[in-house]
Amino acid sequence: MAATKKVIKSVKLPKGYLPSEDEKFMNKKQKEYFRRKLVAWKDEIAQQTKETVTFLQQENVSYPDPADTAAANADRQLELRTRDRLRKLVNQIDKALDRIEQGTYGYCQETGDPIRLKRLDVRPTAKLSLEAQEMHERGEKVRAN
Repeated sequence: MAATKKVIKSVKLPKGYLPSEDEKFMNKKQKEYFRRKLVAWKDEIAQQTKETVTFLQQENVSYPDPADTAAANADRQLELRTRDRLRKLVNQIDKALDRIEQGTYGYCQETGDPIRLKRLDVRPTAKLSLEAQEMHERGEKVRAN
């Protein structure tokens, strides 16, 4: 039996649309707004990654002065670590897009309560409500001490 992927019909958003607390939570417009935001963010990261790869391929890491070579290698390592963080972010974006498709986007994974729209707008990959996130972070601090 072949797996079927849910097809999301495109929703037209009014120009300048912003999700509002006055609307039903996670209605079609809000889902489409966040889907577009996530896809645009992912596309931006992909473009940055292409530029970095091009730069790293052109970069000469061998200089006559060993200090210059070491500095260039340190810059290269920093760039690679940044790219790794962005790769992980793309994974989080993909998971958020999956949650939109599954109908679970915007709801706290711990409490099931809606995540505030302002939080989602600032951090569209959020999986926890602000309250649940704060409790999670406090728990981490206790375990770390």
